Amino acid sequence: MKRARNLLVANLIAQLAFGLLAMTLCLPSMQEWGDIFQASQSTVQLTFSLYVLAYGGFQLIYGPMSDRYGRKPILLIGLVTLFIGATIAAFSNSLETLLLGRFIQGAGGAAGMVVGRSMVQDLFHGPERTKVMAYVGMSLGCVPPLASITGGQIHVHLGWHANFYLLMLLASLLTWWAWRALPAPQPVANDPSIEVITFWGAYKRLLQSPIFIRYLIILAVTTATFYTFLGGAPLVLKSYGVGPEGVGFYIMTIPLSYFVGNYITSRFIHRFGERTISQWGQVFTLSGIAIMLSLALMGTHTPLAFSLPLIFLGFGHGLLVPPTLSGTVAVIPALAGSAAGFAGVVQQITGGVGGYLIGFLSNDNAVNLGCMMMGFALCGLISHVSLRRLKP
Repeated sequence: MKRARNLLVANLIAQLAFGLLAMTLCLPSMQEWGDIFQASQSTVQLTFSLYVLAYGGFQLIYGPMSDRYGRKPILLIGLVTLFIGATIAAFSNSLETLLLGRFIQGAGGAAGMVVGRSMVQDLFHGPERTKVMAYVGMSLGCVPPLASITGGQIHVHLGWHANFYLLMLLASLLTWWAWRALPAPQPVANDPSIEVITFWGAYKRLLQSPIFIRYLIILAVTTATFYTFLGGAPLVLKSYGVGPEGVGFYIMTIPLSYFVGNYITSRFIHRFGERTISQWGQVFTLSGIAIMLSLALMGTHTPLAFSLPLIFLGFGHGLLVPPTLSGTVAVIPALAGSAAGFAGVVQQITGGVGGYLIGFLSNDNAVNLGCMMMGFALCGLISHVSLRRLKP
């Protein structure tokens, strides 16, 4: 029984993580796509932003569809879509074709995120659900650095097209694993004990909940903080003399400390509760950004001064995100898919906007990036304080 549960959790984590892997695998290549395609840096940033926007936008569609037609079919559709997008990108010879492939990849990757979150809601309950969300977070925390390091090495040794060949292979394997091993629970629409809610009615009902809105804002600005970092870090590091093969090593500070924060959450959530854990998450998040920004303002412009303080940010997000995710999908359990989908689209839109706008600012050092990240983080703090007043 325990082995079956562990395999189920592993499968869900793999499905959840694949979209993030596809997003970050080619980040190091962005340093050179401008020269390869003779395009401006802001245009190259669209390879990231279009993926993120599709990744979020299609969660808005997949959520209610998974509530009505079942989780598994929607997941399989998404995996096939991502395979198609990776194939287009792998054989692209122009930036326009690459952008199309990235958009389709994002549309496909969205299914794994929304269905994975919804299945955690379906299959686990109470503190156990938060614990599983923490395991998910720990695993997701490893994806950006490992993907960036792997993508950078593939770019240098095999060329940037090879990253998309890898995505094609992984999409095929995950489609097989999902089809063979994931359960296919009864869709909400077929459960006579639950009122069937229309596509837009589900979102209307969620948006009538002040608690859901607060959770949503916290998730959105937390994601925006991280995606702004992902979009801006390669540019800042390039100004510090770091090439594609080294980007992943400096990016890893946030995801690896996020892993540690998620582990702490999984171990102590029963003892201290979600409120205390998330409060400390806010403290560490703001402290990390403040230290990084202060060093940049004082003229300490080195890769380590940029990346090491953000260990606190990653650790803070690791404490903050699991209880927030758990709270988001648990506000109205019958609408877990819709809640996950709506939260996903808002997260990715705010993240995509941050990742795109940073391309228009000067990134000769970390000041502008740090200011934008701090702005998002402060919005999260305000919403967190408001949520605590609604849930004393």
